[in-house]
Amino acid sequence: MRDFHQPGRSPVFANNGMAATSMPAATLVAVDVLRQGGNALDAAIAAAAVLAVIEPQSTGIAGDCFCLYAPAKGGVIAMNGSGRAPAAASIDWYEAQGMTALTPLSPHSVTIPGAVSAWETLLAAHGTKGLDELLRPAIGFAEHGHPVTPRVAFDWAECEGKLAAGGAGDFWPVPKPGDMLRQPELAETLKKIAKHGSRAFYEGEVAADMVATLRARGGLHTEEDFAEGRTGAEFVTPITTRYRDHDVWQCPPNGSGMVTLMLLGILRGFDPAPEGPLSALRLHRHIEAARLAYRDRDAFLADPAQVEVPVGRLTGEDYLSGLRALIRDDAAMPVMPLAGETLLPPHKDTVYLSVVDRDGNACSFINSIFESFGSGIRASKAGVFLHNRGFSFRLERGHPNCIAPRKRPMHTIIPGMLTKDGRPVMPYGVMGGHFQPMGQSLLLSNMLDYGLDVQEAIDLARIFPRLGKVQSERGIPPDIRAALAAMGHEMDMIEKPHGGGQAIYIDHARGVLIGGSDPRKDGLALGY
Repeated sequence: MRDFHQPGRSPVFANNGMAATSMPAATLVAVDVLRQGGNALDAAIAAAAVLAVIEPQSTGIAGDCFCLYAPAKGGVIAMNGSGRAPAAASIDWYEAQGMTALTPLSPHSVTIPGAVSAWETLLAAHGTKGLDELLRPAIGFAEHGHPVTPRVAFDWAECEGKLAAGGAGDFWPVPKPGDMLRQPELAETLKKIAKHGSRAFYEGEVAADMVATLRARGGLHTEEDFAEGRTGAEFVTPITTRYRDHDVWQCPPNGSGMVTLMLLGILRGFDPAPEGPLSALRLHRHIEAARLAYRDRDAFLADPAQVEVPVGRLTGEDYLSGLRALIRDDAAMPVMPLAGETLLPPHKDTVYLSVVDRDGNACSFINSIFESFGSGIRASKAGVFLHNRGFSFRLERGHPNCIAPRKRPMHTIIPGMLTKDGRPVMPYGVMGGHFQPMGQSLLLSNMLDYGLDVQEAIDLARIFPRLGKVQSERGIPPDIRAALAAMGHEMDMIEKPHGGGQAIYIDHARGVLIGGSDPRKDGLALGY
């Protein structure tokens, strides 16, 4: 239980419906949709559209999304709303230009946005309301403005040079918290989508502006690429694993949910560390498991429509038990075996929100433009920032994630869903680019191994092995950092915290919803 002498927040309790997002205005919009009879999916899309306006550094309508939707009665439904490379994006072209790697501010890092296609496809299959109604709050915020919040201003300040280089001069100088952000061009684009659906985004004036902006910078995009993107979102079969008597669900590749399942599969072979969730032993095991799982991500994760991704073998117990055996409790691995060489034959070849409605339908939804303000390239007439998800592609002939025409890149954004006995228990997610599988596995372990409530589990200090170091938040105690260093981990104190999470736990026995929202962001959970 929370110490009420200390700063912090309690979990939110309600018994009808609940939403948790990274911005209060978006959470309120989602709850309003629920109170007006909409279901969890309706509310999630309305909130995502609002976030695309008022949290512009994190998300936008020219980004991608993934969704896990769990009806109260029925299985988990997965949506891949990630876009593809242009038809002309062949490795031959890049090699002819002498390019060996993509850069994050390049038009070649911009794939066709998938979010609007996914919103429309999801609503047609499982929603009760249309985009005409659900986009009204977002249109209002774009047209009339919304105060810039502290975390948005904090992130914005890191991007001033990017915005200037990308042609977004009206987005700098950096605003202060409380300054009003108005986006009239974006409001007009949203109005067109509300009236005419996704066609108004992928065809006509809006698409023409995005294509002209990209081609002026050397991009290979065409209006035909965007027109194809209108029907690009697709339902896919989710992947799953067992952890502590629960089923954990993820979207399949090209998303990196597979990495979460690998992490949990390694960790389920260990008993919880007796010293608790912030002990050196617990964190060490988690770091080592992540080093192994992310190693395999970088070697195998790609678009399964174009290359084979061995999901079943990588998430199978035979392979994961072999990885688990590599982990010593007293020391870090000085050298890891090559990817796929532990019992697996060598292979040839970032805003989150949760909603639960009165009927118990649960929605786990993530929408992103990848890095802050995406590519920094703004189609000014349409009022949208173009994401840079294609930066994840390799320009390495033969690599599974090598760029290719109409190919989806490896993706970092992943919604999560927890079920038990066939019923949804918790839609959850942790934002933060590459950190997301690590963040999700920490959150679930905090709750299922150490008994933390949903808010405590989100609040707990985080670590992440990245680029040869262990990135530590300031909340990790100094003696624990020293113990990890003594085990052989190179510790790195970071300025920007790891991600931001939301989750809603469904207590079926008591008929209560329990929500948590990350203090690392500006948002909150609300219920009624």
